[in-house]
Amino acid sequence: MDFAFDARTEELRAKLLAFMDEYVHPAEPVAEEQRAALASPWDTPAVVEELKAEARRQGLWNLFLPDAEYGAGLTNLQYAPLAEITGRSPHLAPTATNCAAPDTGNMEVLAQFGNEQQKKQWLEPLLAGEIRSAFAMTEPEVASSDATNITTHIQRDGDEYVITGRKWYISGAMNPDCRIFIVMGKTDPDGADIRRQQSMVLVPRDTPGVTVKRAMQVFGYEDHSHGGHAEVVFDHARVPVANLIGEEGGGFAIAQARLGPGRIHHCMRLIGMAERAIELMCRRAVSRTAFGKALAQQGVVQNWIADARVTVEQLRLLVLKTAWLMDTVGNKGAHTEIQAIKIATPRAVVGILDRAIQLHGAGGVSQDFPLAELYASARTLMLADGPDEVHQRSLARRELKKYL
Repeated sequence: MDFAFDARTEELRAKLLAFMDEYVHPAEPVAEEQRAALASPWDTPAVVEELKAEARRQGLWNLFLPDAEYGAGLTNLQYAPLAEITGRSPHLAPTATNCAAPDTGNMEVLAQFGNEQQKKQWLEPLLAGEIRSAFAMTEPEVASSDATNITTHIQRDGDEYVITGRKWYISGAMNPDCRIFIVMGKTDPDGADIRRQQSMVLVPRDTPGVTVKRAMQVFGYEDHSHGGHAEVVFDHARVPVANLIGEEGGGFAIAQARLGPGRIHHCMRLIGMAERAIELMCRRAVSRTAFGKALAQQGVVQNWIADARVTVEQLRLLVLKTAWLMDTVGNKGAHTEIQAIKIATPRAVVGILDRAIQLHGAGGVSQDFPLAELYASARTLMLADGPDEVHQRSLARRELKKYL
């Protein structure tokens, strides 16, 4: 394993770091001011569109897609340090570079499993950043951490599918630019193999029977950053059979293919969040005085900063190893490591952010610093893409199997 950055990665890192310093970080307060003045809190601030135009002009666009036909053609190992950089401003930078979830996973699904018509109608405008999308899987009535539990029904009726079900925490669905849902439901609920009962279909937002019912709050506030999280009801919504992605019964396999890259992208960005937290901790520590000396001279503060640095270095190496394995032996070969980073990274970054908040006192939980929002994001990722406990269960089984 050689984790030295190659020439292309170094070039893109330099451009992206400059883009962050010159455009993204100065735009953070501007985006908040503009959002407060919008008619709808879900509309996109003008500065975000300006960032997207600049990122595209600089070639910092669709960096996540390994297929050069659609994206930058980077390996996971090349993309990892770039995603980390965007994680320093997770509510602006990924969107600015068209590398934001859930669009990233949806574009990967369409690129890998979509037919030519689906790619033309939906993938191309997503690649251009002209529309947004949502992935509708999680349901309130069942434990969706076990995807075989989902109850949304996709029933064939002639040349159409009829979709009935209720989804929630559907990221991005409040955004008026969200034009398409990838919906996971059961086309064969009585099938013998529980992992062949599910299918995925494309459902345009304006389909009769589709209702974006309400915004779901996160830690008591509405997440406006990328279009919120919504409860969505599908009440006998009809779409053509041609909207099926792949084959009937292939939904579970497609979901697993989608989640592998998604998990590593989240972990890459989480490390960027942690780096920003460390920077804020250090700046706070050298600028504030308590009990007669700078916070930076307090032993407990030094311990927090040292522990955070050690943790980030460990996490980064594990994420880079995972990226390298995904490139060399595929997602299945990197299964253990993908689960390991999904368990370790959000948990550790939540701890770092918690210490950073503590160091900032009341400011840490206020809107004057990004720490509270970063904390909410990191804590949510202990649930998103499968709760930690699901990954621990699977990882433990894999380890125990060696001794059975």
